[in-house]
Amino acid sequence: MVTQPLSVMLHRPAEITPPLGQALPQNTITTTASLPLGRGNGSIAAMFTVSRFSRLILTLAGVATFALGQARAEQKLPNILWITSEDNGAHLGCYGDTYATSPNIDRLAKRSLRYTNASSTAPVCAPARTTIISGIYPPATGAEHMRSMTRLPKGFKMYPAYLRELGYYCTNNSKEDYNLRKEGEVWHASSRDAHWSNRPEGKPFFAVFNHTISHESQIRNRIAPENQIHDPAKVRIPAYHPDTPEVRKDWAQYYDRITMMDKLVGRTLKEVSDAGLDDDTIVFYYGDHGSGMPRSKRWPYNSGLNVPLILYVPEKWKHLAPADYKSGGRSDRLVGFIDFAPTLLSLAGQKPPKHMQGHAFMGKHAAPEQPFNYGFRGRMDERYDMVRVVRDKRYIYIRNYMPHKIYGQYISYMFATPTTRTWHDLYHAGKLNTVQGRFWETKPAEELYDLQADPDEVNNLAESKKHAAILQRLRTAQQAKAVAIRDIGFLPEGEIHSRAGDRAPYDMGHNPKLYAMEPIMAAAEQASSLKPEDTPALIKFLSHQDSAVRYWAAMGLLMRGEKAVAQGQGALRRALGDKSTAVACTAAEALGRYGKGKEVALAAETLIQYGDGSKNDIFTAMLALNGLDYMDERAAKYADQIKALPNSAAVTPGRMGAYIKNLLGKINADLAK
Repeated sequence: MVTQPLSVMLHRPAEITPPLGQALPQNTITTTASLPLGRGNGSIAAMFTVSRFSRLILTLAGVATFALGQARAEQKLPNILWITSEDNGAHLGCYGDTYATSPNIDRLAKRSLRYTNASSTAPVCAPARTTIISGIYPPATGAEHMRSMTRLPKGFKMYPAYLRELGYYCTNNSKEDYNLRKEGEVWHASSRDAHWSNRPEGKPFFAVFNHTISHESQIRNRIAPENQIHDPAKVRIPAYHPDTPEVRKDWAQYYDRITMMDKLVGRTLKEVSDAGLDDDTIVFYYGDHGSGMPRSKRWPYNSGLNVPLILYVPEKWKHLAPADYKSGGRSDRLVGFIDFAPTLLSLAGQKPPKHMQGHAFMGKHAAPEQPFNYGFRGRMDERYDMVRVVRDKRYIYIRNYMPHKIYGQYISYMFATPTTRTWHDLYHAGKLNTVQGRFWETKPAEELYDLQADPDEVNNLAESKKHAAILQRLRTAQQAKAVAIRDIGFLPEGEIHSRAGDRAPYDMGHNPKLYAMEPIMAAAEQASSLKPEDTPALIKFLSHQDSAVRYWAAMGLLMRGEKAVAQGQGALRRALGDKSTAVACTAAEALGRYGKGKEVALAAETLIQYGDGSKNDIFTAMLALNGLDYMDERAAKYADQIKALPNSAAVTPGRMGAYIKNLLGKINADLAK
């Protein structure tokens, strides 16, 4: 018989002491008294010794159990469990999706509150997670761009650091994926082995479990036919996607992965239940952004931002629940990722710090519901874009600050999905209808959709006179939010870092001497409005003292095309020598795409010069290479020079190493055709 140390037995009282009201199991003494007794094992004396020792163990175990029970009863902070799934919208049975198979999440929803208007701030993982971990909008910290690396101001902390100070044992299993540098002690444990069960006895836990099986990459990682769950023939195809076998297969596989994810969620919940912690644990389940299908992931439509959010609050902690909490209930309150960090601190009784830009929706410091949710899109991998979004409970407004770029810019990672390739090929074959083909065309400056009447978001109401007041209300809200948070996304990405210098970009953005936001934002608004009558003003702005204003001036002429570029020819040519590489690259793209003769040659030479990552920072190189790519056949004369460019940059922060290689691969492949 294997002997267990006393310490082990005392820390496992459940094996010794029965639940209240139940008889002691017959084998308890035999199991517990597992000590070697030496001589006389079969004697009466030995039996007496065993019996006395057993009673001692039971007594001590009872004391331990009582103490543990007291500790739990006196625990002043709830345990908090976060279950996150990647790349899935509200495609779950509990959200009314009859095609979905999600029994575990559906069961959780029956005893929880289900939010219908929960939103990520970004339609892609890293910026979305950056919002959550900081409690600040990434456009305010310089972290809106994919895989960028910025830092928070001195004194600002990631939310687990605040929770640790309040007594929580904080674990993350296991993905981090922030666009911020992680400085100082953040998690007690962050790895695939991180688990709340490793906490010191009596300590409340905050634990994140992130399930990746529903990620975009798993849509193209084909499931064997015998393991497929959903019939492609029965899937609903949104209006913007072509109805083809490839698209149906991708959508069905997406739902299959959700079912697999649901099983993992059930396992995570069972661990808490098996440990007897249901009554002490508040549970959040949410997706990190919309589905991983193209035009959802990476695009800030509601399909890319809306997420499932299910909240369970046990009876013991109902005083911390939202005012509208009801088991099996539904809430249409607008909540967003920006609210998560303040809510966590509120649950712990801590007033959120002033720099956090969201509002707690439960706990001691719960705030009133806000009228809008906000979102954004910045650089997606190797492709630049700038979009800002605001929505209320019915309408979503989208402001495209770079409308000259098509929705479906070529992104290497995205084109690995069969739906993307099929969709793209059908467009160029002329086999799509107007709605399906729009994804491969340039954008309007503004979009407005009625989410009730048009859940696929295909009927743009921005030009509707009937909706003019709604458009203006949401437009005003979007502009006001940009000003309120000091949105530094109006700067070229490289200038975010160069202007900040040794400072945090957030601090730079709040310094009017370093970031004169008003004229820069005004230039961006004017540039992206696409009004022809603004061309003379944009030409004049090319001599402005602020490089960001000059950048938007060059961008505005580029957006307007051949006629505007011809009008601004002289100013654009002078801008090729601008001390700001962002201005020079943008002017070069304008002349390279729409100029004539020597202007095209000068533009190409400028872009090749700045596209050399060994001599320039990665932000400059990416701008230049994007410009060369958009020159199309005009760049053919320079194919050999482009082919000779290095596939990397000397300085590459974060995880951006593949982006130059991806751009050059695309350019060289196109020029070789």
